[in-house]
Amino acid sequence: MDAQTQLEIEAAAFRRMRQHLMQDRADVQNIDMMNLSGFCRNCLSRWYQEAANERGIEMSKDEGREAFYGMTMDEWKANYQTEATGEQQAKFTETHKD
Repeated sequence: MDAQTQLEIEAAAFRRMRQHLMQDRADVQNIDMMNLSGFCRNCLSRWYQEAANERGIEMSKDEGREAFYGMTMDEWKANYQTEATGEQQAKFTETHKD
């Protein structure tokens, strides 16, 4: 496989993952993703922002989140985010001690 084809396939897989997380499974909370996998939508939006910055494209944290989420964080929170339970918070604290 040539480098351009690999890049296109990886980009397509990323777009599909973003669609899955943002549309198909918006019900899954970021804290649950963090507790199970060690990363969440916010991590993905930060990695997006960092990749842009590394290529000389100035992008703030909020701009990275909006690019990944397809809306502002305030909109996402109002539409999809629920208050973390005590159990979710305790598991997060336990699994993220560093």
